[in-house]
Amino acid sequence: MERIAIFPGSFDPFTIGHESIVTRALPLFDKIIISIGYNSEKRQFFPIEKRIQWIKEAFHNNPKIEVETFSGLTVDYCQRKNAKFILRGLRTAADFEYERAIAQINKKMAYELESIFLLTTPEHTMITSTIVRDIIRHDGDVLQFLPKVQDPDAYKLNK
Repeated sequence: MERIAIFPGSFDPFTIGHESIVTRALPLFDKIIISIGYNSEKRQFFPIEKRIQWIKEAFHNNPKIEVETFSGLTVDYCQRKNAKFILRGLRTAADFEYERAIAQINKKMAYELESIFLLTTPEHTMITSTIVRDIIRHDGDVLQFLPKVQDPDAYKLNK
């Protein structure tokens, strides 16, 4: 059976911390589907199409990576994709507590699913999409926190 992991998130934007988690998880799985969740309650900073494009650029040479969008419950999406693993990155103890609760609920809803947690590397611990968005809002240089893309100006806001 193919070992498929879902790496769900809003990825608004996808940071080098996210990229590191996926890269380090590659040896564990046959396929990782980076899944951008759509939440109508949440205001988007970057359009989903841009986020998909940037993530695909970051992993353009890797056939084990797919990028998709989804809505609804992650457990339902995992079942539709025949995935048995949910991949998550942990930066802090607060992340752990939050992710642990979600993992336990997911396990109760779909016992066959396993949540796999990877610790963020120390140099990426402070990087969050929220902080990166704030730097962008204030015209700061965010390129050191984001995967390399063909058009780095795409990360700038149109004013």
